[in-house]
Amino acid sequence: MLSVGDLGAEFSALMLLFPLRHKGPMRATDLAEIKQADPSTISRQVAQLVKAGLARREADPVDGRASRLAITEAGLAACVQLEAARQAWLREALEGWPAERIATFAGLFAQFNSSVEARLRNEPAATPPRENA
Repeated sequence: MLSVGDLGAEFSALMLLFPLRHKGPMRATDLAEIKQADPSTISRQVAQLVKAGLARREADPVDGRASRLAITEAGLAACVQLEAARQAWLREALEGWPAERIATFAGLFAQFNSSVEARLRNEPAATPPRENA
């Protein structure tokens, strides 16, 4: 199993790699907003990513005085490793569950995630379907 320490940064810092991978380079302030975290915390985590070679600073094309963070090839590889470790952990956690129960759980969990994301965007959550009693 992958040890987070093998990647050279704390787990919370490593989680910043995913928005960088999916949304592209961005300022630390944008990462703080996405993660709903204090900018000083994000700054410390960004420093870890840069030191570990998982991200790099580059000039912001909109404002040359500012910098933004971009994921590196090593950061992309770390994302793949983290996803594989998470999938292995989940497989172990759900080992022995019947397939029907896993499918139900996956559907409910996807609905939960959608509701949380809508809430974070200040949108009304979709009304969950009623279960048959």
